[in-house]
Amino acid sequence: MIYQGKAFRVLPVEDGIAELQFNLEGESVNKFSHSAIEDLDAALEAIRADETVKGLILTSGKDVFIVGADINEFTQTFKQDDETLLAGVMAVNKVFSGFEDLDIPTVAAVNGIALGGGFEICLCADYRVLSTAAKVGLPEVKLGIYPGWGGTVRLPRLIGADNAVEWIASGKEYRPDAALKAGAVDAVVAPEKLKDSAVALVRRCLDGELDYQARKQEKKGKLKLPPIESMMVFETSSAVVKQQAGPHMLAPIAAVKTIQKHAFMDRDKALEVEAKGFLKLAKSSVCNALVGLFLNDQFLKKKAKESASIAAETNKAAVLGAGIMGGGIAYQSALKGTPILMKDINQEGLDLGLSEATKLLSKRVSRGRMDADKMGSVLNKIVPTLSYGDFEGVDVVVEAVVENPKVKKAVLADVENQVSENAVLTSNTSTISINELARDLKRPEQFCGMHFFNPVHAMPLVEVIRGEKTSDATVATVVEYARKMGKTPVVVNDCPGFMVNRVLFPYFGGFSALVRDGADFQQVDKVMERFGWPMGPAYLMDVVGIDTGIHAEGVMSEGYPDRMKRDFKTAIDVMFENQRFGQKNGAGFYQYEQDKKGKPKKVVDEAVYDLLSEVCAERKSFDDEEIIARMMIPLCMETVRTLEDGIVDSVAEADMALIMGIGFPLFRGGALKYIDSLGVAEFVELADKYAHISPLYAPTDKLREMAREGKTFYG
Repeated sequence: MIYQGKAFRVLPVEDGIAELQFNLEGESVNKFSHSAIEDLDAALEAIRADETVKGLILTSGKDVFIVGADINEFTQTFKQDDETLLAGVMAVNKVFSGFEDLDIPTVAAVNGIALGGGFEICLCADYRVLSTAAKVGLPEVKLGIYPGWGGTVRLPRLIGADNAVEWIASGKEYRPDAALKAGAVDAVVAPEKLKDSAVALVRRCLDGELDYQARKQEKKGKLKLPPIESMMVFETSSAVVKQQAGPHMLAPIAAVKTIQKHAFMDRDKALEVEAKGFLKLAKSSVCNALVGLFLNDQFLKKKAKESASIAAETNKAAVLGAGIMGGGIAYQSALKGTPILMKDINQEGLDLGLSEATKLLSKRVSRGRMDADKMGSVLNKIVPTLSYGDFEGVDVVVEAVVENPKVKKAVLADVENQVSENAVLTSNTSTISINELARDLKRPEQFCGMHFFNPVHAMPLVEVIRGEKTSDATVATVVEYARKMGKTPVVVNDCPGFMVNRVLFPYFGGFSALVRDGADFQQVDKVMERFGWPMGPAYLMDVVGIDTGIHAEGVMSEGYPDRMKRDFKTAIDVMFENQRFGQKNGAGFYQYEQDKKGKPKKVVDEAVYDLLSEVCAERKSFDDEEIIARMMIPLCMETVRTLEDGIVDSVAEADMALIMGIGFPLFRGGALKYIDSLGVAEFVELADKYAHISPLYAPTDKLREMAREGKTFYG
């Protein structure tokens, strides 16, 4: 043993070749914490001091290689003053460069995932060998930063500026074949041959067959790109990246500019440029929000795993009601490996459900994400049926019939008699009380809500709604099934609208009041899209369906009459009365035509303004800031109430539900994070300014108390 630390150890392998192994104590994965970096530095010092070490392979003692930096440390680290943070980044660079500068050949033997800092250390090695089970990439832009430990410096010098820009600005993970083709790695081998292949590569260097010193110099020198070609590459890249990233995600375009800025510098000067640019991004509100979302996601996964111990396994599922929604649920279950029965009362419904599943699978085949054999295998896991004949072996049933309490109650009572006593029943409902649906069931403790969002295959959230009699085991079983389907479950308690719709409809309430007061719905849409929403409120209502919105709004006003019951006729009411239901029938706030791909394309219909004149004040222009405030305050305030009412357990779950359920702007981190970013006291003051409009704007007593005490939702 040459060195033994808590993260790294150095072992002799054979004939002067040593192994630098990362195996972080007490963790299931390897990640670069501050202490792990210090340990790496000590390990490298031991290697330099041992004259018997003639070559080195970098390995992992875990199934993954290195997942990257320890993101749990980011929040506190990024709060440091600029000078301290910059010094910390440069200190890591000094350690990584120390590995690169070893006067011996080095090979990274990558057995699993190597992302972010985990791939940056690989770039410091002279050569990289990947297992066929590995993945590599630099996903930092997804956290609002770019690679800060040499990734923007070394990767362009290895694979060219254009390829490096694509890797870094997209944040994608790459499989071995793609990494080999790009030149980011030097060989791909079977997992069992990885270590031997890495040692053999070191041996070829020692025998003089490979010039490893030239490799080192290539990465430490300037980018080999003629000035005119360089200008063309970066200008073209900037335009493409800017368009793809949008106006709010700053990191991708900052990465391009940084690579361009240090292209003709040597390594050490280039690393300084990278670090200074990294510093600006790390201090941004976007980074703060995205890091927060990552930590929230980790919290949700941890919570779900903790409940898994009491979950029953779902080996066979069933969905009641085929159609688009039922077909989407069946597709998702089968795609992720759980066979599912799809029952309907008529063949037409089954045909529609199977058609939906087939269409989604065909898209995967056409995009090269699946072959025809795999498609056939998935389809075989969906069993259409008109009877309950095979239901006795079903573990979880998802009822997805029409949004009508009487129909749902009848279907649930019927299926309860057809399944085993251990089966769990769920209802895919967006508005109907789970407690009410459970009232006539024999086993209400084995029933809960399982609210999927449309389209099922694209929307990551599943609301798992706990009724007052739902058991912990039932919730755990449904959470585990949702995870197995590739979804992120958030557990909420029963109330009108549950979590997501309860919060969304005050947002529409803000929209209705704005239009009543003379705002142009097109201006409101444009302002909210610039704010970061994927679509403005009028367009969103068209997509949801005006009739669906009217129904849901009725449920909300009945459930929360003090603030959601309206005392005026709205623009949405006018659309409904004129049978303008949105995309589903080609006319809502906008008119819809098919584009070349057969998708609905919205166009302005001036006739809408004539219809709205009966309920709206004379049209006038509003400041962007007023529109944003009047739209966002009701949504944020209702999110606060769901937390205070115990509908959702935590700040993290509330914000993640909104991000994944209604497309809350990702870079703003969720409603509660948004309040924190404004300042709780400032938000309360802003809400009071508009409190005359509606009780939807009134701060709660607890929120006022938080404001007085200087507290925040994220501590």
